[in-house]
Amino acid sequence: MDKKKIDKIFEIWQKANPHPKTELIFTNHYTLLVAVVLSAQSTDVGVNKATKALFAIADTPEKMLNLGETKLKKYINTIGLYNGKAANIIKLSQILVDKFNSEVPQDFEALKSLPGVGQKTANVVLNCAFGHPTIAVDTHVFRVGNRIGFINETTPEKAEIALLKAIPKKWQNHAHHWMILHGRYICQARKPKCRECAIEKFCEFEYKNFS
Repeated sequence: MDKKKIDKIFEIWQKANPHPKTELIFTNHYTLLVAVVLSAQSTDVGVNKATKALFAIADTPEKMLNLGETKLKKYINTIGLYNGKAANIIKLSQILVDKFNSEVPQDFEALKSLPGVGQKTANVVLNCAFGHPTIAVDTHVFRVGNRIGFINETTPEKAEIALLKAIPKKWQNHAHHWMILHGRYICQARKPKCRECAIEKFCEFEYKNFS
């Protein structure tokens, strides 16, 4: 897509929502990390319901370790894959205490070394916690980026690289939030709401839906 069109799209998104942010609810860098780990293959709404009570008693690595894996599971058992996620959260909490002075690291590779933390999770934490201009490619970002014409890629890894090249730097700090929200509420997977879409005239999707 032409850079001018990309600019126009982000200008529209910025005007509608100047300060987009994750819909995950968190209180500090640690609870953000835990929430993002829990959100893998789960909805933000579902994660928020589970973490409301959890974060009231365990909002630091030490408190999470004191809670323990068995009790943690009781708080998050409504979330998909909760057994594995509970194990990873306990392990990463111990590593944060042992290696990082109980602080969430700002380094990409250090974050990726934590159990349960992949490319997308590391990018979300760097962006939301520390303001780094990263683009976390989830299913919404991948779909929107390819569908509207920003990129034409086949994997999230390739999509991340391509989006960072395609999207002007001035938009990159909030780019993935705007794209997630657009994909979640307008450019939905099965039936995009093209009639309601503010960027429809710039979108290059071949099969628009106006029903």
